[in-house]
Amino acid sequence: METITIRQISLPAAILLIMSYSVFAQDKKKFTVTPGADIVSSYVWRGMYQTGASVQPSLSLSGAGLLLTAWGSTDFSNASDEYKAKEFDLTCGYGIGRFNMAVTDYWWSGEGARYGNYSNSHYFEGTLGFTLGEKFPLSLTWNTMFAGGDKNEDGDLQYSTFIEAKYSVNVNGIELSPSIGISPWTGLYSDGFGLNSISLKAKKDIVITDKYSLPLFAQVIAAPEHDNVFLILGISF
Repeated sequence: METITIRQISLPAAILLIMSYSVFAQDKKKFTVTPGADIVSSYVWRGMYQTGASVQPSLSLSGAGLLLTAWGSTDFSNASDEYKAKEFDLTCGYGIGRFNMAVTDYWWSGEGARYGNYSNSHYFEGTLGFTLGEKFPLSLTWNTMFAGGDKNEDGDLQYSTFIEAKYSVNVNGIELSPSIGISPWTGLYSDGFGLNSISLKAKKDIVITDKYSLPLFAQVIAAPEHDNVFLILGISF
């Protein structure tokens, strides 16, 4: 992404800065390695269209409340490398109780682009999240970019911010997740206060065998800030 000079950061801090965010719902006493992938009919991020049908693999390491995730996206188009969409995100996150925090490095410059241009082509973001609990499963997330390529025309950081509220409920075996996302000021997402995303996602496990089910999801997204709508189909592995 559809978005500090790294030399000035110590190696441990740099490692923390180049890891990507996920959910902290695991046994904190166990160390787990989790590969995964989604195939989506189109890729929409925070109400903004990124590219068409894509495969989105991930690899997560978790334990003791710490989660390290690598996440990527590549579209299925036949475009040349110069125009082919490619994203590679890394996150380091930590969860305790109902709170979680993370630092993410987004890179979505595309196939063939140089990865090492940290000051311009990488977007570093801090995330704070809170979940009210199982009886009222409302989660609130604040995301602010603080370094890298998130700059205005004058070259100043914009601190682009996306705030999201999401609620999850199970209805007749289908997991429904309505959400709303806003941008409070001028930045990557809008030219001021913006209502970026109103979404409803429905997920259901399709039984294949006695031991295997295939998670299928559909998501409808309205993006008032960009006067656009999306209907997405996805499969998770």
